[in-house]
Amino acid sequence: MEPHELKPILEALLFASDAPVPATLLAEACEVDLALVSETLLLLVADYEAGGRGVRLADIAGGWQFLTREEHAPYLGRMLRGKKKMRLSRPALETLAIIAYKQPVTKGGVDAIRGVDSSGVLNTLLERELVTIRGRSKGLGRPLLYGTTTEFLSYFGLHDLNELPRVEELKAIVGEREPENPEAEPDLFLPVTPAPAEGEGAAPADAPDDPVEFALAEDIAEQDPAEETMGDEAEIHADETR
Repeated sequence: MEPHELKPILEALLFASDAPVPATLLAEACEVDLALVSETLLLLVADYEAGGRGVRLADIAGGWQFLTREEHAPYLGRMLRGKKKMRLSRPALETLAIIAYKQPVTKGGVDAIRGVDSSGVLNTLLERELVTIRGRSKGLGRPLLYGTTTEFLSYFGLHDLNELPRVEELKAIVGEREPENPEAEPDLFLPVTPAPAEGEGAAPADAPDDPVEFALAEDIAEQDPAEETMGDEAEIHADETR
């Protein structure tokens, strides 16, 4: 099969999928070599870039997917106005940022950076499959280790973790995804954590003002006390109980 014959087939397969499709799966479905699929996908990318189309073909989250172009977002917003859409709250973004840049990390490590208990946020992120359990630490009590998923990569349009933005870029992303008027449009993804009562779960005096920026600082030490003395033993061990 030649690339020009494979193009419409790949286009149909990708159009029918609502999630990134790995090139290996496309090759299997088309019964052709992976090299031919990879070559044809790049030709499709070039076609959509040169044709002034409203969509583009992107390599994200370990697969290929058609995405609408960012410059057309206002039109899509007007068409979809009134429909409920899921989005991340500030606590969720903080927790995701810490896990993404510190993974594998324990809940204790996340709590130490955020200055509050992250149990509720973590549970919801696990339900939404943005975060997963990677195993257990070898530290005291063998706490669970958390990491991000391919769904996380897809949500933020990343090919892999090497494309994670710097702290300045991350703040811009946070600003774009947070609603301009939270009171007019309540957060449907996660409730904003209310301020704790004095003496009940309040953030410690040395907690950072901006947990996201604190998590990305290159010179901070690991915050999980259970792992500070572990040295080379801080490796991931599969959770045999799962």
